[in-house]
Amino acid sequence: MKKKNIILLSIFIGAILLDQVTKFLIAGNMELYDKIPVIPGFFSITYTHNTGAAWSMLEGKMIFFYVITLVAMVLLIWFFKTLKENQYLSKIGIVLMVVGTLGNFIDRLAFQYVRDFLDFIIFGYDFPIFNIADTCLCIGIVFIIIEEFIDYYKVGKKWKQKNIQ
Repeated sequence: MKKKNIILLSIFIGAILLDQVTKFLIAGNMELYDKIPVIPGFFSITYTHNTGAAWSMLEGKMIFFYVITLVAMVLLIWFFKTLKENQYLSKIGIVLMVVGTLGNFIDRLAFQYVRDFLDFIIFGYDFPIFNIADTCLCIGIVFIIIEEFIDYYKVGKKWKQKNIQ
C-alpha cells in the first residue's frame, strides 16, 4: 500500500474513532441536556440528541436520512475515485466527509438520533450544537475548496504567462 493511502486510511480510522469515542464518553458521563461550561460565554459541552439534520431540519425523518446517507456515500466514493493522484487535499477532504457522513449514520442506525455536544456562542449567536462528525464534514469541504482555489490559481497563472509571451 502506498504511503499516501496509509495516511488517508489512518485519517479515516482516527477520525471515526475520535467521533465515536467522544460520543460514547459524553453519552456515558452526562445526562441529556447537561451543560459543562468550558469557556464561559463562548464554549460549553452540552449533551443533546438530534433527530434531524443541521438546525434540526427534517426532524424525525429517519428513512430519508438513511437513503440520503447511502446516496451521499456512493457519490463521495465515486468522486474520490475520479480524483487525480496530485489532488491530495481533495482526497483528504473526501475522506473527512465520509467520516462525517458515516459517523452520524452510525448514530442514526443505533439510536435513531445523532449525539451532539459541541456548543458554541459566536458573536452572541448560539450556534447549533454539533459533534466531531459534523466538524469532519465541514473541514473536508474546506479542504476541497482550498484545493479548487489552488488549482484555479495555477491554471490562471499558466494561462496568463502563455498569453503574455
